[in-house]
Amino acid sequence: MAQTRLAARVSVAGRVGAAVMGLLAPGWVAATNLAPLSGPPGAQPPAPWSFVGLPGQTLPVTRFVLERQDTGLVLRVQAAASYGNLVHELKGLPAGWLSWRWRVDQPLASADLRSREGDDVALKVCALFDMPRSAVPFMERQLLRLAESRTGESLPNATLCYAWDPSWPGGNVVPNAYSARVRYITLGSAPRTWQTVRRDLAADFVMAFGAETTRVPGLLAIAVGADADNTRGESLGYVADLHLEPAPGR
Repeated sequence: MAQTRLAARVSVAGRVGAAVMGLLAPGWVAATNLAPLSGPPGAQPPAPWSFVGLPGQTLPVTRFVLERQDTGLVLRVQAAASYGNLVHELKGLPAGWLSWRWRVDQPLASADLRSREGDDVALKVCALFDMPRSAVPFMERQLLRLAESRTGESLPNATLCYAWDPSWPGGNVVPNAYSARVRYITLGSAPRTWQTVRRDLAADFVMAFGAETTRVPGLLAIAVGADADNTRGESLGYVADLHLEPAPGR
């Protein structure tokens, strides 16, 4: 019976690791501000932006390519049964206002954030917070330790992702189906329509993680991603004009 419980915990730890991995890469030099999503069309944005997948990933990778459109330079994000994030690490910048424009031309037909089978997002913008491990509930701390022992990687304690998902009322907080260390705030407009978003990261952190701590930590990274590895679907979206502004008085 004890072996069964241990096996179950290790299995869950693996899923926790998968949920929060692919967002930070070891050995990176973090930047002191957020660089724009810019560069030559047809290429991925240069450093400090970098693609990060899962450790030893064998899944197809989500593709990130800059593209010139009528509205200017945009980042094309295309998933096909794939996983991946474009990540920009930061040196603990205070949580300010994060703004961007986005559009999804091809949504994921079977995505459902409430289930593990449907836990895919056609487009997401994420903020990773340097929340202390001591603020994480005990059982989740244990799962994180197990996951870190399996992956050999340090895992973030609090990740907040804005998910393009118009099937939910805007502003809903939805825990990740695999790990409560990742929480979504649902947003999204009709497909093939540009939407401008501006969010107060500190207020949204408290809304999502305030039951654990009301002290807003600094930022570890900002990420853009899309994944379709659970639903085996395909999606196509665009992100542009991603900016991080300091909040007055913080």
